[in-house]
Amino acid sequence: MEFEPMDDFERDLRAAMQRRPAPVGLKRKVMERRAKEHTIRRHERVVWWERLAASIVLVSVISGALAWHNMEERRKGEEAKQQVFTALRITSRALQQMNEQLTQHGKDGE
Repeated sequence: MEFEPMDDFERDLRAAMQRRPAPVGLKRKVMERRAKEHTIRRHERVVWWERLAASIVLVSVISGALAWHNMEERRKGEEAKQQVFTALRITSRALQQMNEQLTQHGKDGE
Protein backbone atom coordinates (compact mmCIF):
# COMPACT_ATOMS: atom_id res chain seq x y z
CA MET A 1 0.00 0.00 0.00
CA GLU A 2 2.89 2.25 0.66
CA PHE A 3 3.98 2.14 -3.02
CA GLU A 4 0.53 2.69 -4.43
CA PRO A 5 0.96 6.42 -5.34
CA MET A 6 4.11 5.55 -7.29
CA ASP A 7 2.29 2.79 -9.14
CA ASP A 8 -0.47 5.26 -10.09
CA PHE A 9 2.15 7.69 -11.29
CA GLU A 10 3.93 5.03 -13.34
CA ARG A 11 0.65 3.88 -14.84
CA ASP A 12 -0.29 7.45 -15.77
CA LEU A 13 3.17 8.02 -17.19
CA ARG A 14 3.00 4.87 -19.30
CA ALA A 15 -0.42 5.85 -20.55
CA ALA A 16 0.81 9.32 -21.46
CA MET A 17 3.90 7.93 -23.21
CA GLN A 18 2.01 5.34 -25.24
CA ARG A 19 2.18 5.82 -28.98
CA ARG A 20 -1.15 6.87 -30.46
CA PRO A 21 -2.07 7.64 -34.04
CA ALA A 22 -2.28 11.33 -34.94
CA PRO A 23 -5.75 12.84 -34.86
CA VAL A 24 -7.53 13.00 -38.21
CA GLY A 25 -6.73 16.23 -40.04
CA LEU A 26 -3.72 17.15 -37.86
CA LYS A 27 -1.37 17.41 -40.83
CA ARG A 28 -3.86 19.61 -42.69
CA LYS A 29 -4.27 21.88 -39.64
CA VAL A 30 -0.51 22.16 -39.16
CA MET A 31 0.03 22.97 -42.84
CA GLU A 32 -2.80 25.53 -42.86
CA ARG A 33 -1.41 27.19 -39.75
CA ARG A 34 2.08 27.24 -41.27
CA ALA A 35 0.72 28.77 -44.50
CA LYS A 36 -1.26 31.36 -42.53
CA GLU A 37 1.80 32.35 -40.47
CA HIS A 38 3.88 32.54 -43.64
CA THR A 39 1.25 34.79 -45.24
CA ILE A 40 1.17 37.02 -42.17
CA ARG A 41 4.98 37.33 -42.12
CA ARG A 42 5.05 38.08 -45.83
CA HIS A 43 2.31 40.70 -45.41
CA GLU A 44 4.24 42.31 -42.54
CA ARG A 45 7.36 42.45 -44.72
CA VAL A 46 5.41 44.01 -47.59
CA VAL A 47 3.89 46.58 -45.23
CA TRP A 48 7.36 47.37 -43.84
CA TRP A 49 8.76 47.89 -47.36
CA GLU A 50 5.75 50.02 -48.33
CA ARG A 51 6.27 52.21 -45.29
CA LEU A 52 9.97 52.53 -46.09
CA ALA A 53 9.20 53.45 -49.71
CA ALA A 54 6.57 55.98 -48.60
CA SER A 55 9.06 57.51 -46.17
CA ILE A 56 11.69 57.81 -48.90
CA VAL A 57 9.17 59.43 -51.25
CA LEU A 58 8.03 61.82 -48.51
CA VAL A 59 11.61 62.84 -47.67
CA SER A 60 12.35 63.31 -51.39
CA VAL A 61 9.27 65.48 -51.89
CA ILE A 62 10.09 67.61 -48.84
CA SER A 63 13.74 67.95 -49.91
CA GLY A 64 12.67 68.92 -53.42
CA ALA A 65 10.21 71.48 -52.08
CA LEU A 66 12.89 73.00 -49.82
CA ALA A 67 15.40 73.09 -52.68
CA TRP A 68 12.81 74.75 -54.97
CA HIS A 69 11.95 77.27 -52.24
CA ASN A 70 15.64 78.12 -51.71
CA MET A 71 16.19 78.46 -55.45
CA GLU A 72 13.11 80.70 -55.74
CA GLU A 73 14.33 82.87 -52.85
CA ARG A 74 17.77 83.13 -54.47
CA ARG A 75 16.16 84.10 -57.80
CA LYS A 76 14.06 86.78 -56.07
CA GLY A 77 17.18 88.06 -54.30
CA GLU A 78 19.08 88.28 -57.59
CA GLU A 79 16.13 90.07 -59.17
CA ALA A 80 16.00 92.58 -56.29
CA LYS A 81 19.76 93.08 -56.57
CA GLN A 82 19.43 93.83 -60.29
CA GLN A 83 16.64 96.31 -59.56
CA VAL A 84 18.83 98.07 -56.97
CA PHE A 85 21.73 98.26 -59.45
CA THR A 86 19.38 99.62 -62.13
CA ALA A 87 18.06 102.22 -59.68
CA LEU A 88 21.65 103.19 -58.75
CA ARG A 89 22.60 103.55 -62.45
CA ILE A 90 19.54 105.73 -63.07
CA THR A 91 20.33 107.82 -59.99
CA SER A 92 23.97 108.10 -60.98
CA ARG A 93 23.02 109.22 -64.51
CA ALA A 94 20.53 111.75 -63.11
CA LEU A 95 23.16 113.15 -60.73
CA GLN A 96 25.66 113.33 -63.56
CA GLN A 97 23.18 115.26 -65.71
CA MET A 98 22.45 117.61 -62.78
CA ASN A 99 26.16 118.21 -62.30
CA GLU A 100 26.53 118.95 -66.01
CA GLN A 101 23.58 121.36 -65.87
CA LEU A 102 25.00 123.03 -62.75
CA THR A 103 28.36 123.28 -64.44
CA GLN A 104 26.71 124.80 -67.52
CA HIS A 105 24.83 127.34 -65.34
CA GLY A 106 28.02 128.11 -63.49
CA LYS A 107 29.85 128.83 -66.77
CA ASP A 108 26.91 130.80 -68.18
CA GLY A 109 26.56 132.88 -65.06
CA GLU A 110 30.21 133.80 -64.88
